[in-house]
Amino acid sequence: MKKYHIYQVDAFTKTKLAGNPAGVVTNADDLTATQMQKIARELNNSETAFISQPTIDQADIRIRFFTPTTEVPICGHATIGANFVRAVENNLDSQTIIQQTGAGNLPIEISRKADTYQITMTQGEISVADPLDANIQTQILKALGLTDKQRNQKYPMAIASTGAPKVMIAINNQATLDNLQPDLEELKNITPDINCNGYYVFVVTPEESNLIHGRMFSPASGINEDPVTGNANGPLGAYLIKYNLVQTTGDLFEFSIIQGEKIKRPGTMLVRVHLNHGQPVKIQIVGDAVIAFKTEITL
Repeated sequence: MKKYHIYQVDAFTKTKLAGNPAGVVTNADDLTATQMQKIARELNNSETAFISQPTIDQADIRIRFFTPTTEVPICGHATIGANFVRAVENNLDSQTIIQQTGAGNLPIEISRKADTYQITMTQGEISVADPLDANIQTQILKALGLTDKQRNQKYPMAIASTGAPKVMIAINNQATLDNLQPDLEELKNITPDINCNGYYVFVVTPEESNLIHGRMFSPASGINEDPVTGNANGPLGAYLIKYNLVQTTGDLFEFSIIQGEKIKRPGTMLVRVHLNHGQPVKIQIVGDAVIAFKTEITL
C-alpha cells in the first residue's frame, strides 16, 4: 500500500475554480496504467497528469495523461498544471526541464515569479493539413449546428496539430460562438473518418487584447467541452501562419486567447509561434495556474 499525492489545479488562470481543471498525481512511479485510468475516471477532469521518473536518459521527468476514458499522448493544460504543482511542491527555482510524453520529449520552462510560477510549454511536431473534403466540412457544420454563412469563409476548415490534432473552424461572431449547441454524438461519429477527435471553433477579434475567443469539443475523448485548450490554440498559431491569415514580421508571432467563457470557466494563454523564413518551426504556450485543493489516496 502506498500514499499517492493528488492535486486539482486550475490552469490558464490565477483564480481558483476558473480556467481548465486538471488532476495531478506527483508520485506516480508505482501506479499501473489501469490504476491511472481509474484515478482519472474518479477525478473526472478532462485530463489527469501522472508524474514519474523518466524511462530515458534525455528527460528529467515523465508525464502520462489520461482522460476519464483513455490515455492521450499529450495535454496542454495538464502539462501547465503538472509542472506548476511540481514546482510548488519542490520549491523550484526558475529552470528548463525536459518532459517525456507520448508526443515526444518536450522542453518546459519554469519561471519563478515572486510567490508563484508561470509555465512555458514547447509543443511537439507541427503539422497543418490541407482543407478538409467539402462533404466532411458539411457534416461538421451540421453537427455543430452551423450554416455555411456563419462560417468565416476566409479561414479554411483544416486539421492542425502539435501532437494532438484538432479541426480548426472559424466563425463570424461571438454570439454564434456562445450559442453553439453541437450534436456531440454526431461529432463523435465523424471522428474516425478524419482521424481527429477535437473540434476547435473560434472567432478572430483583432480589435481586442485577446485575438481569439474559442470553444473546443472533443466528445470522442470523453470531453464534451474543454474549458481552455493548449493543444488547440498552439496548433492554431501554426494554422494562422500557414494559411497567411495574419501578418508577421521578424521571427516571432505572439497572440493571446480567451476560452471557457460560455461554460463559466474563463482562462487565457499566450501563444508564441517561432518562425524561420516566415514558416512556423516551434510553438510555445505560456500559462499561469493555481492549486484548487490537494489530497492523498492509499492504494
